[in-house]
This record gives sequence, structure tokens and C-alpha cells, in this order.
Amino acid sequence: MTANVGTIDRVLRALVGIGLIYFAVTTGTIWAWIGVVPLLTAIVGICPAYSMLGIKTCPAPRS
Repeated sequence: MTANVGTIDRVLRALVGIGLIYFAVTTGTIWAWIGVVPLLTAIVGICPAYSMLGIKTCPAPRS
């Protein structure tokens, strides 16, 4: 699989993921653990939903 998540998108995903995980830890809300998903997609740089929808936010490779 090729990367389909750009830099700005990765930073935003990481911030949202960390924020949700922090919320889960501090409040005990189980649903906030969904923050693991955006954090993992930010780390890996691949979003399965983007692949299915044909979206790519990273720049095209140079030829």
C-alpha cells in the first residue's frame, strides 16, 4: 500500500488522536479510545477509508 495521508493531515490526526486518548484516560470514557485509530493512521501514513474513497492528501511523487 502506498501512503495517502499528507503532512498536515497526519499532524491533525495525531493531535485529535492524542486528545481523545487523553480524554479517555482522564475521564474513563471508553468511547474516547477510538482516538487510537487516527493516531495509528497518522503514524503509518495510510488511511484505509481514503483508499476506498480514492482520496489522497499527500503530494504526488516526483518523476
